[in-house]
Amino acid sequence: MRWLLLVYRIPRQPTAGRVFVWRKLKQLGAIAVQDAVWVLPNTPRTLEQFQWLAAEITELKGEAVLWQADQIDATSEQALVEKFQEPVLAEYEAIVAALKKKDRDLVALSKQFQQAQAKDYFASELGKKTRARLLDAGQR
Repeated sequence: MRWLLLVYRIPRQPTAGRVFVWRKLKQLGAIAVQDAVWVLPNTPRTLEQFQWLAAEITELKGEAVLWQADQIDATSEQALVEKFQEPVLAEYEAIVAALKKKDRDLVALSKQFQQAQAKDYFASELGKKTRARLLDAGQR
């Protein structure tokens, strides 16, 4: 498995820049392996997203370095994969639970699904089942 690592340093003030970067990393579903070292699976999409973020960090008068890496320890790699999957699976479970309610908002749930799916880097089975349930609910 290949990974992307973003290592960055950004000025403490103004804090808005630090918050912007942190929110963007969370939105991408990146995992922090150290304070300012974040990881994503290496895909064309994640590479492009990290490149854009690195450019934005530079615009904020910070420094950013993007690395491509291989994981050597398979046990650690599986633990890292699980760190990516846990929050996404929780989001899918919340969507499935909301679909069971009578007053569900299918538009909002579809948007929530799309956001979760964008972070589902390992194409989980629950994601496929959640998509099918959403489609089924939309046809009723």
